[in-house]
Order: sequence, then C-alpha cells, then structure tokens
Amino acid sequence: MLKGLTSNQLKLIAMVTMTIDHIGMILFPQNLWFRVIGRLAFPIYAFLIAEGCHHTRSIPKYLRSVALMALLCQTVSFLVVGSLYQCILVTFSMSIALVFLMQKAKQTRSFLLYLTFAAALTAVWFVTETLPHLLSGTDYDVDYGFLGVILPVAVWLMPRKRYKLLAAAAVMLVMALNNWFQWFALGALLLLAFYNGQRGRHNIKPLFYWYYPAHLGVLHLISML
Repeated sequence: MLKGLTSNQLKLIAMVTMTIDHIGMILFPQNLWFRVIGRLAFPIYAFLIAEGCHHTRSIPKYLRSVALMALLCQTVSFLVVGSLYQCILVTFSMSIALVFLMQKAKQTRSFLLYLTFAAALTAVWFVTETLPHLLSGTDYDVDYGFLGVILPVAVWLMPRKRYKLLAAAAVMLVMALNNWFQWFALGALLLLAFYNGQRGRHNIKPLFYWYYPAHLGVLHLISML
C-alpha cells in the first residue's frame, strides 16, 4: 500500500477547500474563515498542473482541454453576469502554454524558441498586470495574476520534489508579501509534502473540469434566490 497522498486525493482536498472558498465569496462574504480555508486550493492545483505537464503524453492536448473549459467558463460568465474576470482555468492555460514553449526551447536549444518564450512571458505580464489597469473601469482581472501563472512553471522547472516545493514556497512567499491573505496558502505546502508522485486508481481530471463551472453556477443561482 502506497504511503502519502496521491494526486487524486490532493485534487479532492483542493476541490473541497475551493468549494468552501467560493461559498464564502458568494454567499458569506462577511465570514473570512471560508476564504482562509480556501487559500489551500490554488497551490495544490498549481502544483498538480505542473505534475500534469510532466506526466502527460502531449502538453498541447493537455493545454487544449484546459483552455476549452476556460473558454466555456468565460463565455457563460460573460453572457450570464457580464463579467470580464478571468477564472483560474485561464491562469492555468497560460501556465501550460509557457511550459510547452520552455520544453520545446530546452529540447531544441533554439535561440528563436527561447525568444518566443520571452515574448510569451511578456504577453502574460501585459494580460495579467498591465491590462487590468488599462481596464480599471471594469471588473477585468486574471485570477492570481502574473505570479499565479508563474507558480506551475516554476514547479515544473525543478527536477525533484524537494526543489519543486521550494520553488512553490518561493513564489507563494512573494505572493504573500503583496497580499497578506496569501500567507494562509502556505499551509498547502504541508499537504504537498506528502505527495507520493502517484495519480491513484482512477482518472478524476474530467471531474474537476466539469465541477468547476457547475459548482459556481449552483452557488450563483442560490445567491440570486
């Protein structure tokens, strides 16, 4: 019997804490404890996105599945509530795209691909940090911003688990310095330290993709009622 936590178990923990976070955000905004518990979700998902990039047979297919679900979520969000806020799946889509470009650059040692990666990184900075200021009259923003995009990339670049955890901790500390609320996210490192590198018996990745928009839709419906 394997010791530690599989990626499936970590995803389920992240799913529960994410749901608690969104319950607080939508239904009980005055109660910060919901949001405190919810800080655990993002680092776990970000770490597992990096692991997904490492283990997948095709990063482009992985990117396509995440990006299509992001597009669906954003379309529904805009049509239903008129929101321009970019959800976490948009953040992770940019992360996976950067990982793909970096992987190709490392494999080919092509200066042009390294230059392409640098251009893509600049574009991500513009979309996540500059564009929100240019569209300050709207609710446009990207979930977790530039550092949120970088976290899975930093984890993916590291060769071993201890260095992956250190990379995650470094990015999360910078995030916490910019937003005190993110200090609570560091607790996720304790859970990630027990990650055993195994997926688990079942592939529950599609569950997260469909659960994300479904639970948000239910919570918004409850809030309207």
